[in-house]
Amino acid sequence: MAKFALGSEPVVGSLTQTKKREYKVTNRLQEGKRPLYAVVFNFIDSRYFDVFATVGGNRVTIYHCLEGGVIALLQCYIDEDKDESFYTVSWACNTDGTPFVVAGGINGIIRVIDAGSEKIHRSFVGHGDSINEIRTQPLKPSLVVSASKDESVRLWNVHTGICILIFAGAGGHRNEVLSVDFHPSDIYRIASCGMDNTVKIWSMKDLPSKFPTKYVQFPVFIASIHSNYVDCNRWLGDFILSKSVDNEIVLWEPKMKEQSPGEGSVDILQKYPVPECDIWFIKFSCDFHYISAAIGKGKFLFGNCNPAHLFLLQGYLILNQNHLLDRLLCPLMEAPF
Repeated sequence: MAKFALGSEPVVGSLTQTKKREYKVTNRLQEGKRPLYAVVFNFIDSRYFDVFATVGGNRVTIYHCLEGGVIALLQCYIDEDKDESFYTVSWACNTDGTPFVVAGGINGIIRVIDAGSEKIHRSFVGHGDSINEIRTQPLKPSLVVSASKDESVRLWNVHTGICILIFAGAGGHRNEVLSVDFHPSDIYRIASCGMDNTVKIWSMKDLPSKFPTKYVQFPVFIASIHSNYVDCNRWLGDFILSKSVDNEIVLWEPKMKEQSPGEGSVDILQKYPVPECDIWFIKFSCDFHYISAAIGKGKFLFGNCNPAHLFLLQGYLILNQNHLLDRLLCPLMEAPF
């Protein structure tokens, strides 16, 4: 279990803007009466940066942003099970560049939708309970990872249809896994978090590349940054942003011991206050360049657009001259599978 390093007092960030920035609503869409749990732009393929997908109920919808704030409906997939409720969606692509939309939810089934042919490409069955998040490997977008209520994280190949790795077991999560994310430049590393109040970092190095599916039972790092559910984590270079239900997002650096997997220390670099986010499953999102992040509020305002917090991620760069963010400067590595 990671310990906090001495002498690393966190700096508390502020939501006060240093420069006046103006944001305005350009459009508003209503999709039925069921809640929308996720929205994601296609940052995988530069041809479709202005295309985004949403999920809610048993529906996956794809939109195109046009000039003047106009949003055009491109496609809508409705699952055959009317009781399905999709919680998460991510963009991926086949080896030939075909765009895929990957969604999962309460049924524990991952649907891989071919946005080109408008057909189901594959359905992944393996999780024993609902799926809380799906993320795509940006360096190899045919790989996706899923976090589930069944206390496991699974790595899938959307091209071959194979479940490559299962992260669970003796050293795994002890409750629902709520969030998972790929490291932006180290293709072998992921971070997951959940209802056991921990963030775990897993490694895929030195693992056999042959089938069948392999189990990874022990993470290389475990951190207890929060004292309650951790419902969202994102890599920021080699640092991690994580959020619990205590109205703040924490930026921290894991310091792992190469010779002692699972052990190490944590430097908390900055805390971003996010008022009225004291209920779980409110996730934050970063822009393509990881310059800013946004998160909604837990308090619902009837009859109005819900406000959201937007804050810059650049302030921490001046906290300590020894802490410099490595923005994909590492050589891109080939996946072992």
